[in-house]
Amino acid sequence: MFIGNRPQLPLASSGCNCTPAGAPEQADTQPSDAAQQPSSAVGNFDAGASFQRDFAVEGMTCGHCVRSVETAVSAVAGVTSASIDLVPGGRSRLTVKGSASDADVREAVTAAGYALA
Repeated sequence: MFIGNRPQLPLASSGCNCTPAGAPEQADTQPSDAAQQPSSAVGNFDAGASFQRDFAVEGMTCGHCVRSVETAVSAVAGVTSASIDLVPGGRSRLTVKGSASDADVREAVTAAGYALA
C-alpha cells in the first residue's frame, strides 16, 4: 500500500517479534530503500556543520522496529536527527546527524533491542 509516493511498511503482525502480544499497532510511512545496504558507519559533514553518519542495523522488520530505534537514538545527547531506511530482514540504514559519539549511538540501538552490523 502506498501513502502519497511513500510505501507503507509492514506491521508487526507480519511476523515481527518487536511488539509485545496485544500491543496496539500503528502504520508507519518511512520509505524503504532495498537497493542500498550499508555495511559500516560512514561520516560526512554537511553545510550546517552537523556531522552525519550512516550505520547498518540488523534485525528490523517493520515500522515499529523503525520507530523504536529512531526514538532511542533521537534521545541520545548530541543527536539532532535520526532516520532509518528499512530493509526488512536485511541491513537497514540508520542516518544520524549531530555530535553524539558512535559508542552512544551503538548503545542506544542495542538498548532498543537491535545490533549495528
